[in-house]
Amino acid sequence: MSKTILLNQDWIFSKDGHDETVTLPHTWNAVDGQDGGNDYYRGTCHYTKILPVPELPAGGRAVLQFDGAAMTAVVSLNGEKLAEHKGGYSTFRVDITDALRPSNNILTVTVDNSDNDTVYPQKADFTFYGGIYRDVTLHIVPAAHFALAANGAVPVKVTPIVTDLAARRCEVTVEAFVTGAQSVTFTLDGQQTTAAVENGTAKAVFTLEHARLWDGLDDPYLYTVTAQLENGESETARFGCRKFEIDPQKGFILNGRPYPLRGVSRHQDRKGAGNALTQEMMQEDMALILEMGANTIRLAHYQHAQAFYDLCDEKGVVIWAEIPYITMHMTNGRANTLTQMEELIVQNYNHPCIAVWGLSNEITAASAVNEELLENHRALNELAHRLDPTRLTTMANVFMLEITSPILEIPDVNSYNLYFGWYLGDLDQNDDFFDEYHAKYPDRCIGFSEYGADANPAYQSSTPEKGDYTESYQCVYHEHMAKMIADRPWLWATHVWNMFDFAADGRDEGGKHGENQKGLVTFDRKTKKDAFYLYKAYWSKEPFVHICGSRYVDRAEDVTEIKVYSNLPEVSLYKDGHLVETQKGDKVFVFKAPITGKHTFEARADGHCSVILVNRVAEPNPAYSMPSHQIVNNWFDGDIDESCWSIKDNMAAAMADATVGPILNRMNEKNVAARGDVAAAVKDNPALVAMMQRAMQRMTIESMLKQAGADVESIKQLNRVLQGIQKEDPQ
Repeated sequence: MSKTILLNQDWIFSKDGHDETVTLPHTWNAVDGQDGGNDYYRGTCHYTKILPVPELPAGGRAVLQFDGAAMTAVVSLNGEKLAEHKGGYSTFRVDITDALRPSNNILTVTVDNSDNDTVYPQKADFTFYGGIYRDVTLHIVPAAHFALAANGAVPVKVTPIVTDLAARRCEVTVEAFVTGAQSVTFTLDGQQTTAAVENGTAKAVFTLEHARLWDGLDDPYLYTVTAQLENGESETARFGCRKFEIDPQKGFILNGRPYPLRGVSRHQDRKGAGNALTQEMMQEDMALILEMGANTIRLAHYQHAQAFYDLCDEKGVVIWAEIPYITMHMTNGRANTLTQMEELIVQNYNHPCIAVWGLSNEITAASAVNEELLENHRALNELAHRLDPTRLTTMANVFMLEITSPILEIPDVNSYNLYFGWYLGDLDQNDDFFDEYHAKYPDRCIGFSEYGADANPAYQSSTPEKGDYTESYQCVYHEHMAKMIADRPWLWATHVWNMFDFAADGRDEGGKHGENQKGLVTFDRKTKKDAFYLYKAYWSKEPFVHICGSRYVDRAEDVTEIKVYSNLPEVSLYKDGHLVETQKGDKVFVFKAPITGKHTFEARADGHCSVILVNRVAEPNPAYSMPSHQIVNNWFDGDIDESCWSIKDNMAAAMADATVGPILNRMNEKNVAARGDVAAAVKDNPALVAMMQRAMQRMTIESMLKQAGADVESIKQLNRVLQGIQKEDPQ
């Protein structure tokens, strides 16, 4: 009989000539990949292990399975190279039978996350951790066994098609891929049939009458089919009976009813662990997402662990799964996009949670839309449909991409990543973008694949503004976005960027090094930012009330704003036990209350309560803002001469001026450096720069530079320079 041996213990890890004993999962970038500086180790390391001597049955095989080794892995046994795998996020298998010795088998895995031009990802706003960061197992199988394909494909493939929703009739096709067997017996829901093996495959078709549907969060019911060989070897596969549709006007449809997908994106890493996660960590992530009430996750920007897809199946969360074809097209990387797409699909085919396959993310951010790029996407789209005709394809498009671009015609449905109100522009430009797109292309399905604003929970403000990295502004931002989304049910899926803060070692902003802080929950999963509760108010059915500002204790205003999020229709606010006001409202409740000293504020709603402490102080607490955003008495050295340029002028108009434009470009280059290498790549694309300039039409120089994190003195100095430059006479 087959046997599986976990090989996570007693590996010798070698880096730069230094050895240590490690236990898998393991990454060598858990620290330096999260501390900023864009200088984490990207190179080659080695993992070595003495293999236990397996007892092979007659004609049996020994196959190693690696669930994740980033980014390129070379597997050798006793000095003989057996396999090379390119792609850091998918499973691969290596048959080691013929290289085994009776004793002293030395397994060596050389892992490389170096910069190169063939393996994705290479340019992106997240850390590319190196290491063997998921399980390694040894599979011992008899001569007749279920196939252990090198590309990690499932040995039993299930295709459920709901043919009659009203009757809940589902036709289920089951295929088993085997070696050395003559027939396979399939059992499903009390039905049993035996099928002959032809060319390594046995197939059976079942009809489930009155099937129990996999119905999202409401009822994520899973069936199990069993396949058995003549020698008793068996495999099981779980699946769900469901019907996914996407309509340009109605949005996402689950089992015949509108089911707007509203949720988050997830990066897999976390503080102190990198991408070397435990089962408990994944379960905690899922619990937090479900607490908020999200019904969809975009698993960005790569294949996630099988254990997490299993959780999504079990909990009823609808998934967007994608490959790391991101930011910049590489001519030599075409083959790698295809192999990573193939592995993503054949390994995850059975998961009922997956609704769409993602072809790429923001691929035009640093690449022109030319025939090479289009051809690569057409090849990916065709491959996805050939491997899986039952699911649709999609793309996440960068906000600068023109809606007339031919690349939008390739996938079945599209989505856009927009950051108006954070990186540039105003919040209502998000509304305008989607309304214009929907009006121009009423027959196209469009979604919102990324949106967000960075927030350091330590930073607070009574007058929040974009670019200040305060938890307060993140609330303002998401209040607008949540309502905008709720008013547009035709957006087939929307995903907050991001559920959790994550590592981007090229970043140095918002008071933290090496982190993207757009998460609704902190990198260590210990702090739920206030905006988390806004989405809970919109999405969760669990009654609750949350009073914002628990970290904004010291307040310098005489009358302070107290904001409350709740999914209940009426909220009462109490100060020091005395009623301030009762309001009826919808999710967001805003109260004004005078403060004179130390106070306790409590929000109450239908038996639920939430409490914060507030302390009136004479001056704003400097710890609540970045040095560049701390209050300054006067931005200017005197009155503004409006015949000359100033930071109050429109950014696009100033950039067009022959004298002012070069000055602003030099200052922008300095600020771009803090955004990491992706921002630099965007800067070098003339077409994208032109699009960004159009998006800046509403912005002033002051707002643009403050948002980019320019310090106070730099802005004041720039204003002095601009005040010395005369505007051209409009006459």
